[in-house]
Amino acid sequence: MAAKNRGQLIKEARTAAGLTQEQLAKKVKGLTASDISKVERNQLDITNEQIKAIAKATGVTQKSLLEAPVPKKASSKPSSSKPSSGKKPASSSSGTSIKVTAAEKKLLQLYRAADEDSKKAALAILKKDKKDEVGGILGSLINNPDIKDALSGLQSLL
Repeated sequence: MAAKNRGQLIKEARTAAGLTQEQLAKKVKGLTASDISKVERNQLDITNEQIKAIAKATGVTQKSLLEAPVPKKASSKPSSSKPSSGKKPASSSSGTSIKVTAAEKKLLQLYRAADEDSKKAALAILKKDKKDEVGGILGSLINNPDIKDALSGLQSLL
């Protein structure tokens, strides 16, 4: 079985992440939905930065996309058949790529955007560590600027 090329891996990653070509294009600077379509058909070369942005947006490893084979443009190979409807996880030569659900991707995005206290609280919840969970949640709430403003407003009413 031949290794999947970069275009196929990008399409699989995009569909697994539940993104349309237009949605993915909005997350990658300098690309349109038409460009994404061309990339998936190996008709357009993109920069390493754009490849990294696609990996981040779709939740796959950068390495899996950067190291994927890129066939020559205008290949005579027809792309009419769909590659197993995205049921198989994308693979890479290093074996470090994993398929994630849309919910897992959203959790990862939220985790990456969180401050350290929120990350600790989230890990405590996932590990079911009740002591750390309560302390972490309270710490996150106390340090949240929106919560601080709301508490100040409540104090002024009292």
